[in-house]
Amino acid sequence: MSGTLYLVATPIGNLGDLSSRALETLSQVDFIAAEDTRVTMKLMNHFGLKKPLISYHEHNHVSAGQQILQRLSAGETCALVTDAGTPAISDPGEDIVRLCAAAQIPVFSIPGCCALVSALAVSGLPTGRFTFEGFLSMNRRARREHLASLAGEKRTMIFYEAPHKLLGTLQDLSDTFGPDRPVSLCREVTKLHEQTLRTTLSGALAYFQTVPPKGEFVLVLAGAPAEEKACITLEEGVAQVRALQEAEGLKTKDAVRRISAGTGLSKNELYDAVLKAR
Repeated sequence: MSGTLYLVATPIGNLGDLSSRALETLSQVDFIAAEDTRVTMKLMNHFGLKKPLISYHEHNHVSAGQQILQRLSAGETCALVTDAGTPAISDPGEDIVRLCAAAQIPVFSIPGCCALVSALAVSGLPTGRFTFEGFLSMNRRARREHLASLAGEKRTMIFYEAPHKLLGTLQDLSDTFGPDRPVSLCREVTKLHEQTLRTTLSGALAYFQTVPPKGEFVLVLAGAPAEEKACITLEEGVAQVRALQEAEGLKTKDAVRRISAGTGLSKNELYDAVLKAR
């Protein structure tokens, strides 16, 4: 008879957030698979837990996943944890869950902290429909292509970002969605220096150009507003695109995207008009 995999959510900053059920599960499983065993050991020492630990992370998840699967198939029980938050959300935990599903090994979630849900809840932006986009690519071209695919997204969008990449990401977001798009930036969720900044993309850029970003960020971005009738003519839009290109040296498609977002003009119609005007 096969064992069971438990996805155990761990605190994202405040150790008081570990649930009694999570604590009970960690104390009863045969072994724990951890993203970083050193981080998990600190958690275990705090709560007086003693369990065998194995490493399971982005760089070894293929081989480690097979080892975990074999032990589960042999009847052992395993708790999968990340350094912080809910396993299998934007991390390789999804792969071991897929393996277990294929092998018909039971998988149960022990719910708890999740940074994206916490940040969304305090963002002040619509929460009824949202899309989680995780971490954007470090490759700028891939990152811009990803964002371009979301240009017309009406749902609230959620991104994870590291402090050293924040300014570049905010600039790319501003170029794609327009500087006036509302955004909420939540950093160090549940930790001592937790902060939520509700502003616009241009406001966020101005703020963090003077205040160096610190801590891990969750960016909650408002979706596209309801379509409104264009407030200017197509010819005026073409003139604005040209002016923006001369002022900032933008490529045609980037300038068109900016003017379209700010005026309500159709992006495709405006792009065609700019090309014909040449």
